[in-house]
Amino acid sequence: METLVAELARRGKLLVGDPFFEPGTPVVVDRKGVRDASVGDLVVLRLGRGRARVEKILGRADRIEAVLEGLLWHEGVRQEPPPLPEEPRGMEPERVDLRDLLTFTIDPATAKDFDDALSFREEADGIRAWVHIADVSRYVPAGSPLDRDAAERAFSVYVPGRVEPMLPERLSADLCSLRPNEDRHCVPVEVLFDADLVPGQPAFYRSLIRSRERLTYSRAEAILAGGERAGEELTAALRLAERLALELRRRRFARGALRIETGEIEFAFDGEGGVERAWVQSEPHAHALVEELMILANEAVGALLAGRRRDALYRVHERPEPQSIELLLAKLGALEVPTPPAPERLSPDEAARLAARISERVTEYTSQSGRGENAFPALVLRSLKQARYDPRNLGHSGLASRAYCHFTSPIRRYPDLVVHRALLRELGLAEDSVPEELEELAEWTSQRERQGAQVEYRADEICLAWLLERQLFHAGWDAVLDGEIVGAIGSGLFVRFDEVFEGYLPARRLPGDYFELDPLGISLVGRRSGHAYRLGDAIAVRVDRIEKTSGRVSVELA
Repeated sequence: METLVAELARRGKLLVGDPFFEPGTPVVVDRKGVRDASVGDLVVLRLGRGRARVEKILGRADRIEAVLEGLLWHEGVRQEPPPLPEEPRGMEPERVDLRDLLTFTIDPATAKDFDDALSFREEADGIRAWVHIADVSRYVPAGSPLDRDAAERAFSVYVPGRVEPMLPERLSADLCSLRPNEDRHCVPVEVLFDADLVPGQPAFYRSLIRSRERLTYSRAEAILAGGERAGEELTAALRLAERLALELRRRRFARGALRIETGEIEFAFDGEGGVERAWVQSEPHAHALVEELMILANEAVGALLAGRRRDALYRVHERPEPQSIELLLAKLGALEVPTPPAPERLSPDEAARLAARISERVTEYTSQSGRGENAFPALVLRSLKQARYDPRNLGHSGLASRAYCHFTSPIRRYPDLVVHRALLRELGLAEDSVPEELEELAEWTSQRERQGAQVEYRADEICLAWLLERQLFHAGWDAVLDGEIVGAIGSGLFVRFDEVFEGYLPARRLPGDYFELDPLGISLVGRRSGHAYRLGDAIAVRVDRIEKTSGRVSVELA
């Protein structure tokens, strides 16, 4: 069934649907198929023979929540969920009962699905840690219609204020979600750390847990900082988690992991169909804490499967090409950014280690100088290969890990579910088979991951365009905005301003000269004057045009 997301409008006596997210010819709508929709509504139209009919009413086209919902439909992300099978009955696999452990989750305040929970216990010879991961494989039989649908989607897609889950909501937000004060089935990774916090051999099994606390990042940080009181047992467990995570992070960077700090844009809505504000959320301390423990679990499972040469979907990040790192050094040098010394000839291993040192130096430089905070880390990232899925264990250069897989988010990532089945089969705890077409599945999930990321990026850009228009309505369209050049191409510059917004400045609008891209691709240089607009340079702009449905912003020099 072909569909179109459109805004209803009148053209003379005709009711038409104007394509909303991309240019197109208005479609005549059958008045008998309008349902309760009216002019100004954003709708999903069913196209076919004759006139279009309204398939779904999304809301008023001037409300951001309707636009975001429309984007999910336009991108083909919104789909009818498959029928949910009955909850498993009969013989339950043997499980270790961990319900007496103090277990808690730490997630963003807006989270609705909880893949992972944590437990910690101090023992005479060290710290015992449990990373509990939802046993999604119990509810999604391999090869079932539900499983095939999850494989087709491959990932949950998140846009501000809404999600299209990989699994039906009954599973993703309820039965599989590690909600507080409810018994839940898990596959934990249990590790005993000795007195020097050196990890022992991990243990894997099927378990039953009962989370006692649903912590947000902000609350966990407040407890750790002493700003909020909590029970002694929970506070002690958080202290153990923090101690472990800090040591794990120190070791990860010491062995050559990349250090790139990029925040995520968060949004607040006004409840009246508009975007109220946006800000860059730097990584909370509590998020870093959780991240290190998830990396620990992912590495433990990856090492076991790779060590036994078992088929699975590994998360790989191959070493950078030496030529890419040499070019990165040239670019940073031309931009007067301090870089570490490099050997005359780089092997792939040396290139990976040098990339890690560069990332650390760039992070230090941008935080101390305040220059190039967005442009220079992006240069480092663009010099690296893209992480992806592969049936072969090729290591993870960015994490400096010899074997890595995604295991900790089976509610929202299909590769994690594949890894769960591989692990449980290897341990003799399940009979579910790993798909034979792992190579095709790796390529498909890598592609779907990129597609989902593009949808999420476009949703952010649309929200920012709505907010920018709102701010300029109050401040005036002639407002001067301080920015930073974050990208350069032959036809123009990309400028980040007011921390969250980004606009495109065409080269033809730069005055006094004809500007061309320099050989390194880091600046536009005047042919006669030699004046250069370089990455990381401060620049003042005015907004020229906003395209709200695409999120594109054009700017001009102030």
